[in-house]
Amino acid sequence: MSEHREPSPSAVRASRDVRAVIGRLRRRIRAAGDTGDMSLTQASVLARLTDNEGLTVSDLAAIEGMRHQSMTTTVAALTGLGLVERRRDPGDGRRLLIALTAEGRRRAEEGRQARGEWLAAQLQEKCTEEERQTVIAAMAVLERLVHD
Repeated sequence: MSEHREPSPSAVRASRDVRAVIGRLRRRIRAAGDTGDMSLTQASVLARLTDNEGLTVSDLAAIEGMRHQSMTTTVAALTGLGLVERRRDPGDGRRLLIALTAEGRRRAEEGRQARGEWLAAQLQEKCTEEERQTVIAAMAVLERLVHD
């Protein structure tokens, strides 16, 4: 068993700085997606469904860290906009899965593309080539943190 040590001052500062910057960057990237008539939560649900075809309301609530009732309201609004539909689970007819409609998939992809373009433009405009290479190297370091 390894000995528990207090984090160094640099580890504490890096932790604080990374969390603060990632939080602000995440908000800016989300805003760049121009959700139009959707809330950020609704746009986030659409993005989740592009990678996970057919999730339950409970699944979505857990992923988004929301109450089931709040997610039910979000899904109802997306259904009303024609962006998602409820389907019976082919493996368990009692379960209802939430899936993107063709329009929902189109809107989710447009948002994803807009967010990617915004970030690339910001990196191009505000960073030197050397700084962009530093960002790439830093992402490799941060990626190691998420793998056990």
